Amino acid sequence: MDTSTLLVSAMLYVFLPLWGIAGFVDWCCHRATKIEITSGIKESLMHSLMGIQMGLPILLCLLFKVNVLILLICIFTWVCHEIVAHCDVRYAAPRRVISIWEMHAHTYLGSLPFYMLISIFMINWDQFLLLITFNWADNMSLALIEVPHGSSSYLPIYIAFMCILCVFPYIEENLRCLKVFYKKGI
Repeated sequence: MDTSTLLVSAMLYVFLPLWGIAGFVDWCCHRATKIEITSGIKESLMHSLMGIQMGLPILLCLLFKVNVLILLICIFTWVCHEIVAHCDVRYAAPRRVISIWEMHAHTYLGSLPFYMLISIFMINWDQFLLLITFNWADNMSLALIEVPHGSSSYLPIYIAFMCILCVFPYIEENLRCLKVFYKKGI
């Protein structure tokens, strides 16, 4: 088995599931600290934004051949995610308790996207070299992959896994926060 195949397997079966588990732990911490009455909808929306910022490049890499365009999107969304993560903690810290469990979840939620980004660079080294040498011509389109990563059932299973662990809980968090927001009349 070559290094690229090992890295893809690590991303599919270790990094991506861990990212979802860390997101669920983070949601549990938000629920325990009653985010809806402490930091409220503003923080909850930042969490949803960060999920979208990382979910987009993940889906792109699972569906399309990685080229310069995909790498640029991955880098841009990662930088935006880091900015929002900083704003999130800065906003939340004076308003609610951030437990040791939440800090550990944040460690994974911040580091795993970086590890995945570096892994994507290594797996697609030729495209990374084109990116850093500004040789972008003919590398800025979306082309579906022919053979799915992992297996043909990986993507639907992973999407279901993420919906259960992250998408539905964070929708619930947003709704809970909105309910309190409108109840207060703010």
